[in-house]
Amino acid sequence: MPRHGNWPLLAVSLLLSAALLVLGGASSDSVPQVRYPQPDIGVDTLAARKQTQADTVDQFKVFYRFHLTDKVKESGITFIHHIVDDAGIDYKLVHYDHGNGIAVADVDSDGLYDIYFVNQVSGNELWKNLGGGKFKNITKEAGVGLPGRISVAASFADIDNDGTQDLFVTTVLGGNALFKNDGHGHFTNITKAAGLDLVSHSSGAVFFDYDNDGLLDLLVCNVGKYTSDKKGAQGQYVGLPDAFSGHLHPQRFEYPVLYKNLGHDRFKDVTAEVGLRPTGWCGDATFADLNSNGFPGLFILNMQGHDHYFENEGGKKFVDKTEQYFPKTPWGAMGVKFFDFDNDGRIDLIVTDMHSDMSESVDPDREKLKSTMRWPDSFLQASHSDYIWGNALYHNLGNGKFEEVSDRLGVENYWPWGVSVGDLNADGWDDIFIASGMSFPFRYGINSMLLNNRGQKFLDSEFLLGIEPRRDIYTPWFELDCSQKNLNDINQKVCAGRSGKITVMSPRSSRSSVMFDLDNDGDLDIVTNDFNSAPQVLISDLAQQKAINWLKVVLVGTRSNGNGLGATVRVQAAGQTYTKYNDGKSGYLSQSVLPLYFGLGDATKIDRVEVDWPSGQKQVVTSGLAENQILRITESK
Repeated sequence: MPRHGNWPLLAVSLLLSAALLVLGGASSDSVPQVRYPQPDIGVDTLAARKQTQADTVDQFKVFYRFHLTDKVKESGITFIHHIVDDAGIDYKLVHYDHGNGIAVADVDSDGLYDIYFVNQVSGNELWKNLGGGKFKNITKEAGVGLPGRISVAASFADIDNDGTQDLFVTTVLGGNALFKNDGHGHFTNITKAAGLDLVSHSSGAVFFDYDNDGLLDLLVCNVGKYTSDKKGAQGQYVGLPDAFSGHLHPQRFEYPVLYKNLGHDRFKDVTAEVGLRPTGWCGDATFADLNSNGFPGLFILNMQGHDHYFENEGGKKFVDKTEQYFPKTPWGAMGVKFFDFDNDGRIDLIVTDMHSDMSESVDPDREKLKSTMRWPDSFLQASHSDYIWGNALYHNLGNGKFEEVSDRLGVENYWPWGVSVGDLNADGWDDIFIASGMSFPFRYGINSMLLNNRGQKFLDSEFLLGIEPRRDIYTPWFELDCSQKNLNDINQKVCAGRSGKITVMSPRSSRSSVMFDLDNDGDLDIVTNDFNSAPQVLISDLAQQKAINWLKVVLVGTRSNGNGLGATVRVQAAGQTYTKYNDGKSGYLSQSVLPLYFGLGDATKIDRVEVDWPSGQKQVVTSGLAENQILRITESK
C-alpha cells in the first residue's frame, strides 16, 4: 500500500519503469498484451536465486527433498479473484490492494475440509472437498456468496456449540455478515438478528472466548475511512486520494469492535464496557494468554503505527500492556501468528510488516534486509527509532519477556502479507509460509517459504521446494484504451508509444494462505488467495518421498467453547514435547477450523497428549495413542 501526499507518487515513480515489453504477438481478439512494469525481475534473477538456495543445503539439518506443485487445474477449482478498479485500471494509493482472506472448515461434517475464497468483485465462493484433491463449487446451494459486496475477511467458528461451523464475513461498507450452518453445508444469513450488521471499513475478524463462558465472542477490526461516499462501476466506494495518509486524520479512525456472545445467536457490543479502545488502523488481530491467568489477551495490529497488546483481566477488562511485552513493534503490520518456533514450550510471535517496505525501491538482493525508512517523522507520527522496520519475530523468554530475533533467525522478506505456520516437512519444527508481493504497478515479488532449522534459524526454501517461481509469473490485469484522453500518470506510462486497446499484464502476488492436509495423505499442503488471479493449490509430495510420522488433534469443548479455541495442546513423543496454541489463525484476514497438526519426526510412539482447556481444566490422554491418526479429544465434563 503506497505512500502519502507527494511521497507515494515519488515512490511509485522510483519503483516503476516507463519501458514496456509487448509479449508474444496478440491475444485471440487481436489486443496486444503489454507487460508492466518492465524491466521486471527476470528469469535470470529467479534462476540465480534458485541456485543460491541450492548452495545453502549444507546448512540444513532438516529434510528438504520434497516439492509442492500447483495443482489448481487438477483440483477443479475455478475461482478467480477479481479486484475493484481502484486496485487496477484506476490504480490509487488506497487499501483495496490489501486483498482478501481464505478460510477452511468441514462445513458438511463429512471429514473433509472445504475452502471459502473471499473476493472483492463477483462474490465469494465455497468449494466442497470431494476427496482425492478434487473440489466442487457449492456456493449457490450454500448461500454464502455475498454478490454485490466488496468482501474482505472470513472466519469459521461454532458460535452455538452445536458441532457445526458457522461463517462470518467482513466487507467494505456493505455490512458484515453472519451465516448459521445447518450442519449439511447450507447456511442462513442471521446477521441482523445477531446484532452483527456493522457497516464500516471492516477487515479481519477473530473469534475467541474472552470471558471463558464457553461461548465464542468476536473481535472485528476496522481499518478507518479510506473511501469517499461516491460509488464506482462495481458498486465499490471510490477511494480517497489521500487514503494512505488516513492515519494522520484521527477523525477517520474506525475502532475495533468486540462483541460478546450472549447465546441464542445474539451478540452485544461490549467494546467500551471492557475498556478496549486502541488507536490505529486495524487490519487484523489475534489472541493469546501471555501471563497465564487463564484469559486470552488481544494482539491488535496497526498497519500504520504501533501495534497493541491488551492483557485480559479476568474477562472483565482489557489493559494495554504493549510497552511491557513489546516495546518496539513493526510500523506497517499485516500478518500475525503465535506459535512455538523453538519447542521450548513457550508461545512466540511473528508479525509481518508490508508497509515499511514501501518507502523506497528495493533491489532483489536487499529483500532479506530491514527497510531503510525514507518517510519523515511527520508522516510516521513518531521517531524512526520507535519502530522495527520490517518483520518481527519475538522469542518468548518466559516471565513476560520477549526478545526480537527476526534478523538473527532469517525471517525478513519483501512485501509480506499473511503468514501461515505449520510443520511442512513433519519433523516436529514449525515452518513459516509468507504470502507476499504487490502486483500492478510494481515488480514481481516472491512468496517466502522458511524451513525451521531446528529452532536455530529459518532457511529460505521456496525455490528448493518448487513454490517459486510460479507456473505463470504474469497475469492479465485490465484492458486499457490508449486512445483515451485524461489517462492517469501510471496509465500514461503503460501507453507510452502506443495507441488503441491493450491488455495490461501484471506480476502475480498472493495475499493470504492456509496450510492443511488437503488430500489426506498425512502431509501439509498450501492454498493461497492470490490478488486478481487464480489461487494456488500447492500439493506436497512429502509423504510420497519418505515415511513420515504425524498426529492430528481435533478438540471438542464441553465446558469450553466447542472448537476449543484458546486451548494449549502438548504432545510428548521420543523425549520431545511439541506445543501448539489453538487460535485458528492461518493467513491474513482469515480464521479456520482445522485439526492441530503435529509432525513427529522419527518418533513412532506417542507417550501422552495434554490439553489445557480455556475452562481451566487440564486433561491428559495416555491410551489409544498412535502416530498417523486423527485424535479426537472431548473435554471431560
